[in-house]
Amino acid sequence: MKKFAIAAATATATALTLTMANVAFAQSTQATQAPMVLAAGEVTKAKEATSDTWITTKVKADLVTEKGIPGTDIKVETNKGVVSLSSTTALTDAQKETAINIAKNIKGVKAVSADGLKTD
Repeated sequence: MKKFAIAAATATATALTLTMANVAFAQSTQATQAPMVLAAGEVTKAKEATSDTWITTKVKADLVTEKGIPGTDIKVETNKGVVSLSSTTALTDAQKETAINIAKNIKGVKAVSADGLKTD
């Protein structure tokens, strides 16, 4: 009878140990997956920010190098692919249209808002 009691106690302890190990494993798996999911979201945000920065830089560079456009007077901001153009100095209607077309032709630009561009 003692052998049976010892065997039963050993089996119970082993089962309990395995159960606790499985719980610990499940918790550690969740802990390692959660940061990876968070990191994926951060990578998406970083790509979006990089893309917006690239678009802004490219639009600004093309405006500055375009003859007949006061590119240094035009402010360019990009948010999720939408480019906003504004200025403190007045532009002609032709200059405004040229600035809008330059921005629209940049890869990654989804829309252009030129409400902030002053015209004569």
